[in-house]
Amino acid sequence: MSDTIASPNAKMIEQWNTATGQTWAVFQAELDAQVAPLGSPALAALDVHAGAQVLDIGCGCGQTALQLADLVGQDGHVVGVDISKLMLEVARGRAGLSGLSNITFLEADAQTYDLGRQRFDAVFSRFGVMFFADPVAAFSNISKAMKSGGRLAFVCWRPLSLNDWMRLPLETAMTFLPPSPPSDPLAPGPFAFADAERVRSILNEAGFTHIETRPFDTPISMGDLATATRVALQVGPLGRLLRENPAVIPDVTEAIGTLLKNHVTEVGTVQMPASVWIVTASA
Repeated sequence: MSDTIASPNAKMIEQWNTATGQTWAVFQAELDAQVAPLGSPALAALDVHAGAQVLDIGCGCGQTALQLADLVGQDGHVVGVDISKLMLEVARGRAGLSGLSNITFLEADAQTYDLGRQRFDAVFSRFGVMFFADPVAAFSNISKAMKSGGRLAFVCWRPLSLNDWMRLPLETAMTFLPPSPPSDPLAPGPFAFADAERVRSILNEAGFTHIETRPFDTPISMGDLATATRVALQVGPLGRLLRENPAVIPDVTEAIGTLLKNHVTEVGTVQMPASVWIVTASA
């Protein structure tokens, strides 16, 4: 089922069903391995129990929905929601291979789609809630689908300046790219929730209580040098800029390979600092 007609998030729906979604679908294994250590603290904070009904917002290729389905057991159920048909195809394939029958995937915009009323014990998201055109409307809609006292937990990026894994390749590439106008820090995108005070204000306005934002920092593994270079060129703002300026790709590839070589560990993988917020609240 799809909820894409006249959506206020039409631009994001298009983006995640074309180049961006295709990249995440193709590099699913590499990207899941990269961000899994950042999602784990939020999963722990959610503290779901066997038999729970759980909603996974922006479930993407399904890794966290599968983890949640395992946690809630056969007496529980997980609904994974995403706007990307490309990524949901991967998620459904993985669910089929897992043998889990307590999981459903839904192509829908969580800002506007009727998710039900007082249906879910818990809501989770790993980097799936920063892309709403109207975050207050989106979280108000999500809140309506939660049981009274239901638990919300999600992970979102802190500022780009604290995330060297993305910042350094982007800065390296900018010497080869034409100047770009400054971006709106509040516009939908990876770092839209970098300001914890803004996150708390959004959730408070949407009716949530007991709101907490906890910083979490850890190095993340980007794979071996070849994998790290290939993925860095494809994802996030840098991936978009290179798709718009393909002529510079050879020079950027060489420069980023040199940069990442300085971050190869003794075990042969590239590791770089990452910084996120672990956000929790109650409906």
